[in-house]
Amino acid sequence: MLIEDPSLIGKTKIFRKEVKTMKKILALAIVLVMIASLSVAAYADDVKVAFSQIGQESDWRTANTDSIKGTIEAHDGWTLIYDDAQQKQENQIKALRNFITQGVDYILFTGVVETGWDEVLAEVNEAEIPLILIDRMPDCADKIDYVAAFGGDFVEEGRRQVAWAGEYLKSIGRGDEEVCVAIMEGTTGSGAQVGRTEGNLAALKEYPNMKLVAQQSGNFTRTEGQAVMEAWLKSVDKIDVLIVQNDDMGLGAIDAIKAAGLVPGKDIIIVGCDSVKAAFEAIVAGEMNATIECTPLYGPFVEKTIEDLEAGKTFEKTILHPEEGVYDCVGGIDLGTVTSVLAADVIDSRVY
Repeated sequence: MLIEDPSLIGKTKIFRKEVKTMKKILALAIVLVMIASLSVAAYADDVKVAFSQIGQESDWRTANTDSIKGTIEAHDGWTLIYDDAQQKQENQIKALRNFITQGVDYILFTGVVETGWDEVLAEVNEAEIPLILIDRMPDCADKIDYVAAFGGDFVEEGRRQVAWAGEYLKSIGRGDEEVCVAIMEGTTGSGAQVGRTEGNLAALKEYPNMKLVAQQSGNFTRTEGQAVMEAWLKSVDKIDVLIVQNDDMGLGAIDAIKAAGLVPGKDIIIVGCDSVKAAFEAIVAGEMNATIECTPLYGPFVEKTIEDLEAGKTFEKTILHPEEGVYDCVGGIDLGTVTSVLAADVIDSRVY
């Protein structure tokens, strides 16, 4: 017969309890390691997309911001880091350096002006963060590395504005009449202002009956557009055609024209740019005559570009331009590269 030592029996029970406890601790540790591994994997798969936007100076800019932000935020596994520069270059430079510090995966950049970006964009390149240029191109674009660029053809947009006015005047029998033209420019030094002004002035040479009598910045805002137009109506003897480099300034100018007792769209022909829905409404109401399209809906382009880059695809160092139209009060105005479409026919399909 085996007689067990009572003291050993107690020790055996304690040992068994300790083994069970160790097994539980080990199992818990394994679970925690698995959770941590999954968390690290999820974090590693997260794509951090930073977007430096110039501000919200117009309906076009708001639609542009909403399109890009909405697309990125809706994409699984992507995180948006957004900065609104409030129309100040110094804010954008600070934001870009913050993006570098945060170690983001991509930087989307729209510069408030063309110049002054050489140093900070070189820093982005040194950090080896892929740079995607949106809407406005910096003047140092040929000196820096960027993986893709997408924006409007500003020179062509400016050409179309003046060409539409010239061809419209011909269509109503005023092709040989001397007409006085005012050009309200956007933010001085911005890519849109520089390009559209170049296109405006080049096209004026093709219409010798159109005489430039005023030229000034309205800073792409409705408020300043109204103020500039009020000043012109007091200081300029005659304005027959108003070329405004975005629709918001044109809408402000309409307010000033009406306040002066004149009829916008009749006493003064108004040609805008951007093709925001408010401009379509003004055309249908007879208060604006035409708007040249510059689409703000860049979200799908950004999404496809980043997906392709993540898959290892590369792009040529060129600026991609979308196909854009011209919308007006009559339809059928032939501008060579495009024929205008009656705004009233498509207003219900506009999304911005």
